[in-house]
Amino acid sequence: MDYSKAAKQVLEGVGGAENVISAAHCATRLRLVIADNDKVDKKVIEDAEGVKGCFEAQGQLQIIFGTGIVNDVYDEFIKISGVKAGSKEEIREDAGKKQNIFLRAIKTLGDIFVPIIPAIVASGLLNGLLGGLSSAFPQIADSSFYEIINLFAGAALSMLPILIAISAAKKFGCNEFLAAVIGFIMIHPNLTNAWSVASIEAAGGSVDKWSVWFGLYKIDQVGYQGHVIPVIIAILLMSVIEKKLHKIVPAMLDLFVTPLVTVLVTGYLTLTIIGPIFSTVEGFVLTGAQTLIGLPFGIGGILIGGLYAITVVAGLHHMYNMIEAEMCSLATPMNTWMPIATAANVGQGAAALAVGIKSKNKKIKSMAMPASLSAFLGITEPAIFGVNIRYMKPFIAGCIGGAAGGFVAAISGIYASAYGITGLFGFLITTKFAITYALVMLVAFIVSFICSWIMYKDPVDETN
Repeated sequence: MDYSKAAKQVLEGVGGAENVISAAHCATRLRLVIADNDKVDKKVIEDAEGVKGCFEAQGQLQIIFGTGIVNDVYDEFIKISGVKAGSKEEIREDAGKKQNIFLRAIKTLGDIFVPIIPAIVASGLLNGLLGGLSSAFPQIADSSFYEIINLFAGAALSMLPILIAISAAKKFGCNEFLAAVIGFIMIHPNLTNAWSVASIEAAGGSVDKWSVWFGLYKIDQVGYQGHVIPVIIAILLMSVIEKKLHKIVPAMLDLFVTPLVTVLVTGYLTLTIIGPIFSTVEGFVLTGAQTLIGLPFGIGGILIGGLYAITVVAGLHHMYNMIEAEMCSLATPMNTWMPIATAANVGQGAAALAVGIKSKNKKIKSMAMPASLSAFLGITEPAIFGVNIRYMKPFIAGCIGGAAGGFVAAISGIYASAYGITGLFGFLITTKFAITYALVMLVAFIVSFICSWIMYKDPVDETN
């Protein structure tokens, strides 16, 4: 392969070096931030040597070359174009500047949640494995081994506000350790555990209250275990306060005054204003999601499963992390969103697989087959942007299959014990519903594959 030729063809397709703000690459894709998208000719890019697909996502033009190849093409592209080379984080920042406020807010949620997903996945997998073991061997539930591992399994979810606070601090550019203090304040042992409130009230008891703001109103002395939005808002406020103090406090006093005032002001406002208000808002979001999924006759599953891929195209899917985190942070983690998301992902993968098998074009086959496998493992962007949305009918077929699988997931009441995992690996966090989970994927696969096979035809100019 001529890497220099490929880079020149891509540069021509994007409208020249003057139309490229910055460039980076990941394991498989060349990622570009474009100044004027109207100057981009995707047909030229897709016909470039070695290109396996091209799509726009999160303010970036992403060109699929594949592992190993993309590194060499990127080097040639930087050499020929002279554009700014940057890391994935830097290019995301450049891309974010081009998005509107709503999309930037959604992107911020994604940037905060993605780093902590491994911790949540670990907890979820441990919960799933313990569930499977206790079902197969009931006596293990009384063992010390079970109790120890169960402690590990609950750690991340119990400390979720601290994890979110640290990640948010990195995103907002403030002190991570002060943020951790704010996160800990929100789940301090002196506060009533949020998961215990229902049982206390059911037993006829009540939660202690504080009289705040000169006695104008009272608030419950309850922690924020499992909450997301109040923590993010609190750290956003903390970042503003801390940065402002660094500017106005004399250097010789900064070490003492800034941390003190930051924690004091942020902590008090969090417990008395931010927490009560935004936990209520968060409750509305969670209730809305649960109500949607619980609509009669599986309507909610049909809607979510059918529209999920469309939100991926629009870059709105990052907000689902928040919904799933809230579901997993209930006293009994019940992520009913994840199985429906799996149906949507498998649907897009099956649609791409049908294209790969039916197409007579070698380039389309080489693009569709690995993209479908990626979707079955929970990563749908290559299938959606590289194949399905490009030819549209497979994308529609994938949405139909996602709706069908979502219907099965909704009426069955299946749920996962964690988030961050979909597709085949999802069996590890749905151990109680392995057969049903397999049925969800099977229905989504069959419906999408058949629809895509019937609807898709090779474009006239791409049959060779």
